[in-house]
Amino acid sequence: MNSFSDNDIASMKSVDIRSVDKESLVDLGSIQIDSSKPVQERIQSFLQQIQNPYCFRIGDVAVKVNYKQDGPSFQQNFEEVLRSVHD
Repeated sequence: MNSFSDNDIASMKSVDIRSVDKESLVDLGSIQIDSSKPVQERIQSFLQQIQNPYCFRIGDVAVKVNYKQDGPSFQQNFEEVLRSVHD
């Protein structure tokens, strides 16, 4: 799996969404994941394609993701989004 150094992660987290060039960000819609692959390979593929999982774009909208250290995990947040869309 991609192993990011602490410096890599800090750099990805520190992208300023207000001044980043949107065109330099990967569009989430362009990500292709092979669902027949094992989970670890899917994660690896996603990280390679998205380049920065903290800052990307969806169409013309730049998106910055932040998580509280003591807050819910990404998985918990994602499950909640799925539940709210289904309701």
